[in-house]
Amino acid sequence: MNLPNKITFGRIILTVIIIGILLFPFDAVGIDLPSLFINESIVVDIRYLTVGILFFIAIISDSIDGKLARKYQMETTVGKIMDDIADKTLINSVLIVLSTCGFVSSIIPLVSIITDIINYSLQAGCVGEEIKFNRTIKKIRNFFMNMGVLLTLFYNLPFELINFRVADVLLMIASVLSIVNTIQYIDNGKKYIKMQ
Repeated sequence: MNLPNKITFGRIILTVIIIGILLFPFDAVGIDLPSLFINESIVVDIRYLTVGILFFIAIISDSIDGKLARKYQMETTVGKIMDDIADKTLINSVLIVLSTCGFVSSIIPLVSIITDIINYSLQAGCVGEEIKFNRTIKKIRNFFMNMGVLLTLFYNLPFELINFRVADVLLMIASVLSIVNTIQYIDNGKKYIKMQ
């Protein structure tokens, strides 16, 4: 396993740790996690700050593994598949947990998961062909989604102090871009599916 693939595998492990921290019943086992009081209306659970730091490390590792693989010509099919699994597992599992905890609307993970399923199903149906689409939209979508999740984990600070939900806006923009990307994927994938 080359270095970029090890970094990707590390991101998968980090995702398991992140979800473990988010779901572990600390109160039930008698562990009282500290809270930070920003002001009288904002109380920050240290669990989410910890996960936010780990999430930041995970999204940075996503950038590093791809750059290393391309720069040193270490790209592999397994690495590309692992990278997609790591990315989608990280973002979608965190979105699901944040949704069940009431931090984000359930529409956000729903759109993310459905568009991912459609995109990957189309890709699987077009074996041997690469569906062409605008990678810029996907990159912008990923940036907005990652920043929206990161801000949510950090309680939308500092914007929460002025009562402006930047995290929600970023997640909504990312969801719209997911839909645009999927429409583009469907449109560009139709010709390959018809050929089979």
